[in-house]
Order: sequence, then C-alpha cells, then structure tokens
Amino acid sequence: MRRLWGAARKPSGAGWEKEWAEAPQEARGAWLDRLGPGRSGRKRRAVPGWASWPAHLALAARPARHLGGAGQGPRPLDSRTAPFHSRASGERQRRLEPQLQHESRCRSSTPADAWRAEAALLVRAMGAPWGSPTAAAAGGRRGWRRGRGLPWTVWVLAAAGLTCTALITYACWGQLPPLPWASPTPPRPVGVLLWWEPFGGRGSAPRPPPDCRLRFNISGCRLLTDRASYGEAQAVLFHHRDLVKGPPDWPPPWGVQARTAEEVELRVLDYEEAAAAAEALATSSPRPPGQRWVWMNFESPSHSPGLRSLASNLFNWTLSYRADSDVFVPYGYLYPRSHPGDPPSGLAPPLSRKQGLVAWVVSHWNERQARVRYYYQLSQHVTVDVFGRGGPGQPVPEIGLLHTVARYKFYLAFENSQHLDYITEKLWRNALLAGAVPVVLGPDRANYERFVPRGAFIHVDDFPSASSLASYLLFLDRNPAVYRRYFHWRRSYAVHITSFWDEPWCRVCQAVQRAGDRPKSIRNLASWFER
Repeated sequence: MRRLWGAARKPSGAGWEKEWAEAPQEARGAWLDRLGPGRSGRKRRAVPGWASWPAHLALAARPARHLGGAGQGPRPLDSRTAPFHSRASGERQRRLEPQLQHESRCRSSTPADAWRAEAALLVRAMGAPWGSPTAAAAGGRRGWRRGRGLPWTVWVLAAAGLTCTALITYACWGQLPPLPWASPTPPRPVGVLLWWEPFGGRGSAPRPPPDCRLRFNISGCRLLTDRASYGEAQAVLFHHRDLVKGPPDWPPPWGVQARTAEEVELRVLDYEEAAAAAEALATSSPRPPGQRWVWMNFESPSHSPGLRSLASNLFNWTLSYRADSDVFVPYGYLYPRSHPGDPPSGLAPPLSRKQGLVAWVVSHWNERQARVRYYYQLSQHVTVDVFGRGGPGQPVPEIGLLHTVARYKFYLAFENSQHLDYITEKLWRNALLAGAVPVVLGPDRANYERFVPRGAFIHVDDFPSASSLASYLLFLDRNPAVYRRYFHWRRSYAVHITSFWDEPWCRVCQAVQRAGDRPKSIRNLASWFER
C-alpha cells in the first residue's frame, strides 16, 4: 500500500475512500502535488485529520454542528442525500477540480486556507450562490464580498464607537432641542384669577372653580378666587356688570399693600370718580409683569352701562359673544354630530307631541323694545302663548322650559336689542335644543348665517309684515313635509350650550397658553363694543 501511494497513484475503485484514510501523509501529499503546486504537505504545515481531505470527505468528517443550521443540531444523511453516494455529485466534483487547482496555484496555502477553499468548493458544488451568506459562512473571507470583507476587529471597534456615541447622546439629551416629530410638551400651568363672582355681589363667597380638563379638555389651568394670589396670576378676569356697579374695586398697584374691605366701603364714588381712578391705574402700570387684564361681558351694548367710564389701554383682552373678541365665547354653537345621542337626539322631533303653534318665553318685558312691538303685531294674526314674568306671560309649567317649548312648532327667539353677533340662548337653547323652529329677531339674516344654516330658522326680515309671517307659519302647520325641512341640519350637527361661568373662565386659560408673550391693550373699549 505504501509503495502504491508513494508512486502517487490516484486512488480509484469502490474502496478508495478506505485507502485514502489509511494512506500516510507523504502519499497524500504526492497525490495532491499532481493536482497542482502548493497542495502537498511538503510545501505547508501538516494538516491534521479531516482538514486536508477532499471536500466531500471533509464534510463527512467535520463535527455535526457544521452540517446543520444554527441551533438545529446534526442532520442525518442517508444513501440518497450523502455526497459520496451520489453519482451526480461525483460528476459535479470532477468538473470543479480544475478550478480548485487554479485557486491553489494562485496563493500559498495554510491549513485554514485549505479548509476554506475546500468548504467553498463544496458549497458551490451544492448550488449555493457565490457571495451569499451561506457561502460566506463556509468560505470565510473569500465567500463574503468576494474577498473584500473586513476583519472582525473592525466590527468590534465600530460597535464600541456606536455604543460610546449613544452614551454621550443620552447624557446630553437634556440639552438637545426637541425633535420635530416628538409629541408636544404639556401646556405650562396658567393661573387665572376671577376678581368677582359674576352677578354674585361683592360680598358673596366664591364657588369652587371647575375642572377645566374634565369639563372642556383644557389642561394646565389654575383657576383662582383668592385675591391674595393676585401676583401669581397670568390673567385677571373682570365681569363688566360687577365692575361698574358699586364702588370701584380695582387691584392695587403692584407692590402696594391691598386696601381693606372697610376702606373700599368708605370710598363710594360716582362714575366720574371711577373713570379718574381707572385712568390713574392705567397710567401707573399697576399689574405684575406679563399679567393680562381681561374684560368680560355677555350683555348687548344697549344693556352695558359705564362703558365710557373705562379708561383706554386699561384692559389687554376682551371676552364676549362677539366673534372679533380676543376670547370668543358665544352663547352656543353647532358642532359636527359624531353620535346619534348628541343633543338634540333624533333627526326630527315627533310632531305628535306638538300641541301648540307659537311659544315665547320672555323674562324682561319692556314696551319700548322692538320685540314687544312685533309681538303685538304678530299676535293679531296667529295665537302666541307667552311664558315668563311681566306682560301677558304665564308661569313656566313645572315640566320646565325645554319640555314646554317642545310642545310647540315655532318659538320666538326675539333678542332684547339688535347688535352684531348678539345671538343668545333664546336661539341655541330655547329653540334649537328644545326642538322648535326658531323665528328670530336680532341682527340681520347674514349675521345669523355665520353660525346657523340658512334653512334652520325663519327671520322676521324675510317678510314685509307680521301678517305675512303669520300666513307662512300657518302654511307650514298644514304641510308637515315642508315643516320637517327645518330640521335637516340635525342630520349633521349637534348643539353646544355654553356653561356660564365655568367655560369662559377656562377659555381664558386656554387663550393665555396659546398667545405666548405678545403684548396688547384695548385702546378704546367703548367704541369697539358699541359699533
């Protein structure tokens, strides 16, 4: 056997695998020299065991973990899948031997190089694409990027560099600007001081402030009633009727001790003295830096006395029903309906419950008002049931105002005066929410249509006389299909009724959060509001 292998005879026959395993190292080297230079063991260090065997034998002799995937364990081989039991595999091996010889002549071999070359040859013979991760795992550096892979030390250094960068970024994160896609920061806390309880009187105890986040989804508000917190408030809210009624009761100049209640009671001034006091406060900048004074009023100019007694530049903001106010809070508004249960519920009120034709609820009867004069004209042609104090009114039934109005087809939403945007709860609550068609008297139709669909109400200006209006109301009473058209808006909108005085209070807080630090003052409050 030694003599035959010494002659570098190429092994052949059915038992050549056994001969190759029993052959000495010199005989194997002689056979490898015939394949090409650099393959014999005389030109390299001895390769122990299966590392120097041909590819298909090396695969069979390698530890089992090299035959399976990661974590898969050894794969069983049978006579149908083993490379050395397949004729087609043997033919593929003979076709790839010249390429192995060429690669061996192009570089000097080491034991590790021999194993990589033979493993790569086996991978190609089994059909794995060159440069794939599978070939890279088998062929080492030659399999990945065609020999241009980076050493593992470079990857370790890169990973260490990325880790250090991440740690430095984390340490300095508090000094970095906010990311554009990050969620907005919560609003800064804003203190709003209510100087008086509206219509509660000077000596009335303040009620607990509302929860703006729970009621109106406005966060970051500190609603204050204690005047000792005057210096902490970013805004101070003054109700006009309480501002001009009784002796002046202004916050003291900033840095000066507040007056006692006894001192205030002794200083009963008329409107001229109040105007002089207000002018002095305006010129001396009596408020803490950045604090805003907000003038709040929900009455019409015809019912807002003392406007001209207020000094110019005294207030920074206005809050009212006017759409051009700094803080716009209407008596009500329509919003897109998202649920069938949004008020008022249903697409139209049931006509079977409507027992009357026209209803009117009035609290202050004044013969000189336009609404009273128009009522007298209309009542000559159609029956109008009046509820409320004064005049021909009768008490509201115990079932309440809304349920009472719901029994009628039409409601007279007559305002006590006609001014820009002065549209009160008479429209929003007494008519739309109750389920009656409003007949409005107030600003012109174009003003109403800024807030309500044109087909949701009847305007007295649409008719040349009260008798013409009465004829149209009787026509609608006889034609239910036409009458129901006035409720088409309920398919898309619901009614919101403003909650006094919680909602204006919270809306001021929201306005301060959004306004930033832009300074402003109202130069002439009376001329703006009375137009």
